Amino acid sequence: MPGVGSVLITLVGITTTTGCFLADWNETHIYNTRWPPHAKFHNGQTMSMGVALGLTTLWYLYRPAATVEIKKHYLSTSVWVGSLYWITQISAFFYPGSLPADPEFGEGGEQLYICGTMFIFLLLGLWLEQRRLETFDGTPKPGSRKDK
Repeated sequence: MPGVGSVLITLVGITTTTGCFLADWNETHIYNTRWPPHAKFHNGQTMSMGVALGLTTLWYLYRPAATVEIKKHYLSTSVWVGSLYWITQISAFFYPGSLPADPEFGEGGEQLYICGTMFIFLLLGLWLEQRRLETFDGTPKPGSRKDK
């Protein structure tokens, strides 16, 4: 059964895979009549990248491992891949002339809160899952019953 850390990372993987379609498959993006075809092309590319990164996050998180060390490596890879979409979304704020939303749809900015939540889930998930995996490698954690 997955630990709480795995559940948090799973939520990020699912959000990365589906969130871009929930946010963009409407009049603000794909069906925006003001957007030229090339802008829609890049939006489609970004949505597909979200699916690829989200599924890869989940694959590494749940991929069977022969040893605890390999599982730790898969966990780190899962969290790294899971963060890439959100890192690139934050970076978009720094491109010249970019805005988080087209003016007719408000100011936007929700992305910052969503990205922050995803980063917190990933880091907390990594920390919790690493602690859980430590109990499997035979090394007692400081303060645990095995340590006394």
